[in-house]
Amino acid sequence: MPSAQPVGQPVPADGRLPEQALAGLGERPLGIYVHVPFCRVRCGYCDFNTYTVPELGGHGATVDTYADAALAELRLAREVLAGGREVLAAGSAGRHSGAGKAPQVSTVFFGGGTPTMLPPLDLVKVLDGIREQFGLDHGAEVTTEANPDTITPEVAERLAAGGFTRVSLGMQSAVPHVLATLERTHDPANVRSAVEAVRAAGLQVSLDLIYGTPGESLENWRTSLEAVLELEPDHVSAYALVVEDGTKLAAQVRRGTVQMPDDDDEADKYELAERVLGGAGYGWYEISNWSRAAEGRCRHNESYWRGADWWGVGPGAHSHVGGVRWWNVKHPAPYAERLASGVSPGAGREVLTAEQQHDEEVLLGIRLAEGLDLGLVEGPGRLAVAGLVADGLLDGRAAVRGRAVLTVRGRLLADTVVHRLLSG
Repeated sequence: MPSAQPVGQPVPADGRLPEQALAGLGERPLGIYVHVPFCRVRCGYCDFNTYTVPELGGHGATVDTYADAALAELRLAREVLAGGREVLAAGSAGRHSGAGKAPQVSTVFFGGGTPTMLPPLDLVKVLDGIREQFGLDHGAEVTTEANPDTITPEVAERLAAGGFTRVSLGMQSAVPHVLATLERTHDPANVRSAVEAVRAAGLQVSLDLIYGTPGESLENWRTSLEAVLELEPDHVSAYALVVEDGTKLAAQVRRGTVQMPDDDDEADKYELAERVLGGAGYGWYEISNWSRAAEGRCRHNESYWRGADWWGVGPGAHSHVGGVRWWNVKHPAPYAERLASGVSPGAGREVLTAEQQHDEEVLLGIRLAEGLDLGLVEGPGRLAVAGLVADGLLDGRAAVRGRAVLTVRGRLLADTVVHRLLSG
């Protein structure tokens, strides 16, 4: 079951943002996130906003109609970010005169769900809509997530021809019994063929892993890491399994049929990932992400950690522009209905205070390998730095240079570091 949304303040029917949010727009990078909420099956651990085709019953934004609904939101986004004063007309395929020009987009990320449940031509159609409404920077990064079973040479070639530059494959594990516990349905052997197809099309390859699955031994995890190295991707993400309320996995844990992931076990696996990946030339640049070179990093995700602007398209998608954060209605049916009526699909929003923005800058910035400028840390937090170095959570040499950089142990206890930097 998808997680509950926050409440927040109402979003205006035309999606209009406060004037202060639009100040400086274009001076900061702008990304577009496109949420594709469809999956063939829902994995037991997943609480993302996803739906299987039978659950939707042909209503709202379905696999067949999703691209058109996404294009309608992109037209609305252009009106809002250009400072347009007129609401998108119901059923209109065009737009009215705007007060300005929307900034160009530097990164695009199609996530899900399984974006490649849509035909590649539909994914390209949405990307073309982003080009039409905003334009893409020269050298823009364009990524789609994909289940390995959905990638063929033909699909990869069509994505590349349409302007995609990266594919992020949900590998999760190379061990069959671990995949079975996660209820992942792809054939592990298909990961290699998918990687080969993506690389042959000239696209960058990223592999996503999950560690800490009940029943996964340290050697199982090593097997997955070594399988990744054999495939030589440009980028690797590794995330600790979290048991989310409302999921099938959470119910299994409550019943005692599946063991709760162990924090110490997950810490051991993270440290192993750092040793194995680091030893093979993959440098960490964010707590859960490694790349072979700087150009292999996911620039879209980096923009989140650096506080850039992004517009999230799709049911349940979140956006952030100039200190205003909002989120769309979750279900594809009301999402499509609102857009067809010329109304914003926004369900709620919040205007961040200066203090909240500062706290988020610390929270997100500390996750990066370059660390956090200690000039952003005030009062009692500055006094806590020496103790964090003494506890082995921050690098002492970097602290002398004025930056808070997490050690490996600090990465495992990043929440503790943030708390002490903010409150002393």
